Amino acid sequence: MLAVSDTGCGMDAATQARIFEPFFTTKELGKGTGLGLSTVYGIVKQSGGYVWVYSEPGRGTTLKIYLPQSEAVAGTVEPRRKSDRPAHGTETILLVEDEAGIRKLSRQALEGSGYKVLEAHNGKHAIQVCEQHKGPIHLLVTDVVMPEMSGTEAASRLSSSRPDMKVLFLSGYTDEAVQRHGLLAPGAAFLPKPFTPDTLARKVREVLDSPPGRQGV
Repeated sequence: MLAVSDTGCGMDAATQARIFEPFFTTKELGKGTGLGLSTVYGIVKQSGGYVWVYSEPGRGTTLKIYLPQSEAVAGTVEPRRKSDRPAHGTETILLVEDEAGIRKLSRQALEGSGYKVLEAHNGKHAIQVCEQHKGPIHLLVTDVVMPEMSGTEAASRLSSSRPDMKVLFLSGYTDEAVQRHGLLAPGAAFLPKPFTPDTLARKVREVLDSPPGRQGV
């Protein structure tokens, strides 16, 4: 995987939907042909790969290019040890994600690993869910960039009422990009999108098992 991030003006959903169209451009007449990304898309697709785009207006853009692994003959693959499998748990997790599809898949992955999942579609909703839930919440899993209230702001506000709750941040940006934008404190637990259910389960277990106070918010 090759990730490229910029600090430009970003794109809204309508622009993102067209960026790979030949001759589509947001530049002024005579300033660009609109063939750059369509050429990239064609090369990657011809190579059996995939291009994933994440962008927020005012926050810049990250493009991740996935290319297939080498077809060289591999050695013998040993069965995965039991200890290498995603660890399950019974803790309560508050999942905050404004993209409904990602939220649904993440919830299914976490519930499939045994966790109890509370769900919120943005930071303000997360605060409401926390106030209404009387039991413990062991982990906040939240997207970083969301409308109305960011994941970092929600985590900061919730830390006063639930100081023992750990936090795992998610983002389509790379960890270097979110730190460069000042969106995350150094040392904060972070998982880049896209991720597999196994990757999410492993990272959640890792954060839950980490020493208290290790993550920054």
